[in-house]
Amino acid sequence: MNRQAVSNYKQGLLETAHTLRHKIRVGEFTGSTSGFAPGLIQGNVVILPSDWAQDFLYFCQLNPVSCPLIAVSRPGEPLLPELGNDIDIRCDVPEYNVFVDGELTHTAIDIADLWNEQMVTFILGCSFSFEEALQRAGLSVRNIDLGRNVSMYETSLPTSPSTRFHGNTVVTMRPFSPADAIRAIQVTTRLPKAHGAPIHIGRPDLIGIDDLTSPHFGDSVPVGEDEIPVFWACGVTPQVAIRNARPPLCITHVPGKMLVTDRLNDELAVL
Repeated sequence: MNRQAVSNYKQGLLETAHTLRHKIRVGEFTGSTSGFAPGLIQGNVVILPSDWAQDFLYFCQLNPVSCPLIAVSRPGEPLLPELGNDIDIRCDVPEYNVFVDGELTHTAIDIADLWNEQMVTFILGCSFSFEEALQRAGLSVRNIDLGRNVSMYETSLPTSPSTRFHGNTVVTMRPFSPADAIRAIQVTTRLPKAHGAPIHIGRPDLIGIDDLTSPHFGDSVPVGEDEIPVFWACGVTPQVAIRNARPPLCITHVPGKMLVTDRLNDELAVL
């Protein structure tokens, strides 16, 4: 594309993102963001009190595949200008999980009433960002084709613990033929800030998954007889660590319901 075509393409993506975030902000859209705003970075969300933030940052640094950092806010700052001029983390996620002492107490579509000057927001890369890259490579993404949330599973693979945060890795699963699985590896390896290459292929029992038809988060998607399940690290991993660390208050996205940013997926790519 020439420069004008690139500019028009990006402007179209930004208009799509702004429209979607407006619908989210006013409560008109509360569903999964998989397949929406293709071409733009989507992010997992973790919001913690400032006295817990440094240890969570350390946890992310120890586990960069599961927790690839995209942005971190200053304490009490709800805006994320590096990700979008109009993003307000208090109302721009389709649905939030609210954890008190590590227990999920309720969900919300707006967290303005919970916000205070000690809150620090972490945005982590998301596999939804590479789904568009897979499609551009000519691969079929089953959860998008079926209009479902991606399947997510808590595995037996441990993360590297920080002082307080610890737990097992959560993965997403997408089925592919063997040939397409190789291509999917090639495509996603270029996107380390969206979890990068798969961390496991085939035999789910080897990573502690007993039943692919019963994901711990998201929706079930069928795996054909001629297909193999391919597993990527998932940004829901911190929610397991939060459950174990038991901070007094923590707010995350509901799995599959991400923050849609104004940043291009191509900005995540490495050559």
